[in-house]
Amino acid sequence: MKTLSKKGKYALRALYHLAREQGNGPVLIATLAQRESIPHKFLELILLHMKNNGLVESKKGRNGGYALAKEPSKITIGSVIRMIDGPLAPLPCASETAYRKCEECIDEKNCGTRIVMRRVRDAMAEILDNTTVADVCAEVDQRRKSPEEEEALMFYI
Repeated sequence: MKTLSKKGKYALRALYHLAREQGNGPVLIATLAQRESIPHKFLELILLHMKNNGLVESKKGRNGGYALAKEPSKITIGSVIRMIDGPLAPLPCASETAYRKCEECIDEKNCGTRIVMRRVRDAMAEILDNTTVADVCAEVDQRRKSPEEEEALMFYI
């Protein structure tokens, strides 16, 4: 994963929204698309992909829509990014899940670039694989309720 794709960003936003709605029944695609500013057709494809991978479930008919298939505390950001965008490593030779030797490499074991990119991959994986959808929602909620932010907002009002 060189950069997080738009599809990856939208998938995460959709999951955060569904996590916040958990227990309130399924969310319509149209509602989710409108509230998260995600193109409807693009969101349909993302949700279908996540459904096929067991992250969300859908219900048809009246009161239908999408909901999380797992607890938000069981969905890591790393697993979502890998599912949507592929490996976290910036180079194929640094990947744990999709390793491929670089064509131009002459000494892979002692390649300085590979050594550094493995560290980058490991650092990213450490954060992403230990952060859940529930963690992100809780942090955002905390920041929204932060007294310092409220004071700062009052200063500008």
